[in-house]
Amino acid sequence: MSLVFTQLASRCRQCSGTLGLLRYTPQRQFHYTPAVLARKEKKVPTPTKKQLAVKERKRAKKAKKSIYDNEKMTLADAINVLRAVEVAHPNATYELVVKTEMGKGTTIPKGRFNLPRETKAQTKDRILVFAEGRQAEEAKKAGADIVGGLELVEGIINGRHQATMFLCSRSLIRGITPKLGRVLGPRGLMPSERRGTVTDDIAGFIRRLKGTSEWKGDKEGTIRQPIAKMHFPVSDVVKNVRYFLTVVKRATGNIRDPQAEANKKDTSQKPVQAITRVLLSSQQGPSIQIADA
Repeated sequence: MSLVFTQLASRCRQCSGTLGLLRYTPQRQFHYTPAVLARKEKKVPTPTKKQLAVKERKRAKKAKKSIYDNEKMTLADAINVLRAVEVAHPNATYELVVKTEMGKGTTIPKGRFNLPRETKAQTKDRILVFAEGRQAEEAKKAGADIVGGLELVEGIINGRHQATMFLCSRSLIRGITPKLGRVLGPRGLMPSERRGTVTDDIAGFIRRLKGTSEWKGDKEGTIRQPIAKMHFPVSDVVKNVRYFLTVVKRATGNIRDPQAEANKKDTSQKPVQAITRVLLSSQQGPSIQIADA
């Protein structure tokens, strides 16, 4: 039968072409490849402490050094240089500049201090206290200038009651916050528990304020403070600088505050604001970076 079909297809040109395609259709070739041996993974050796230390030294050498590193001086040398520049101005003032890092959500550093030797007469704070009953009487005895309850709120909004510090008892803070938050908040005067200005021991807080001054950084985290007079002995200038730096380091979280740990009121640890540079300058002298700050 297949022979007859082949003979008929050979006579017809159209069928002969189809027959040729059927006869010479390429078939799939199957190839066999040997299995590849699995590669053994090499275990990376864990570096020892000595090797890690060597790597860190190499990285430190390769790291770019700050352009200010060669301009640093010790505190004693910086004082002597500024004294030589201001030899004709014995009443000139040393100014200490502390630069801190300001990250997102970081509060502006601020606090209170009392230098071992003051540079000028201290200005007295005008204190307004929100308190009632026994606490109000104790605040008046401690030296508060204005004492009252919620009736003082309208006077503060109108500008009739002026003060440089506002204190409040815990029982009245909820009553004054809705109205005074927008007035005193932008000025940094709103009482808050974090700053310690919301307390039931108002009289004790006022006593601690006496003889102290306030320091505060700017929005970029730079703190500027007159620290001593040019005619002060070198030892007094060093004491003032060391004391103020300790206060700033505690406020920025670089040193733990032993008083806060003893009270154990704030269990959350403050975020550390790194101190990048400490500079000492005078009115006509250069700004000198302190190496041993």
